Amino acid sequence: MCTKFAQIVFLFATALTLPAQTAQQRPLVPADAPSTPHRTRLILKDGSYQIVMSYRVTGNVVRYVSAERGGAEEEIPTSLVDLDATKKWEARHKEEADRAALTPEVAPDLRLPEEDSALVLDTFHGTPELIPLAQSQGDLNRNTAHNILRATINPLASAHQIVQLKGEKSAIQLHVDTPVLYLRVGDFNPPPTGGPALTVDTHGATGNAPSAPIGGSPDSRYVIVRADVRVNARVVASFRINMLGGVRRQEDVIETTTELLPGGHWMKVTPRQPLDFGEYALMEVISEKEVNLGVWDFGVHPVAPENRDALKPQPKRPLNLERRRPN
Repeated sequence: MCTKFAQIVFLFATALTLPAQTAQQRPLVPADAPSTPHRTRLILKDGSYQIVMSYRVTGNVVRYVSAERGGAEEEIPTSLVDLDATKKWEARHKEEADRAALTPEVAPDLRLPEEDSALVLDTFHGTPELIPLAQSQGDLNRNTAHNILRATINPLASAHQIVQLKGEKSAIQLHVDTPVLYLRVGDFNPPPTGGPALTVDTHGATGNAPSAPIGGSPDSRYVIVRADVRVNARVVASFRINMLGGVRRQEDVIETTTELLPGGHWMKVTPRQPLDFGEYALMEVISEKEVNLGVWDFGVHPVAPENRDALKPQPKRPLNLERRRPN
């Protein structure tokens, strides 16, 4: 009996020590490894290379975290490593990554362009399309990279008109109820202006938008407000900023989630709920009391015709190899 009890105690103690032993067998990560590991090449002088997550030179050896062997830390003599070629490869591929970050892929073979600063992802007849969005212009300063006309909203006041858009329909009509918007992120110097309701004309084609970039700010919040359609106009009413993020929803206000895409050049804005048929405006919330009267307007109508200036997927051309004739 005592023997069986001793065996049970031994097995139980062995089980408790297994996690600690397993932890000791995990691959080591260097203390100065980057916080966001990425694959790179450690090029050797014989022309071969190792795919690594990070590396560091310590005396006469190069210690690296192998990407091919599960993150195990290994080392190789410095005399066998071509450090100049390794750094040149890193610099070249960093430039390529930076260029790719300027035009990230948002759907198969569909990338954001460099020349536009606000776009929305739509689907027309089963094909994803990027539609350029023009920010309402009015009296906004076209020379700034981020056009802002500040307006203070009293959180205690009742809903009232803050923006009036000309025309009963936006020039941009989407065919999906969950559009994804993309705003170019850049430096801007907002002018300290403000004023009453602003009347803007966005009924023209998107090609008439100014060439200056008009993107967004990662420091702001964004909401989609349903516009009240009237005779030859669409009215955007105020809302309570202090209620954003709460459990109770505000009528005609759709909150969004924002995500800064890798590279920090673009921000993805997604509505938290589907949009009903109608007219809308994407509005920037600058602070707890201020909004930007420069809005991006669009409508949601599944049977609308295709939008002008739609950017469509561009599949890569297959590489055709010509067969050589024997000499």
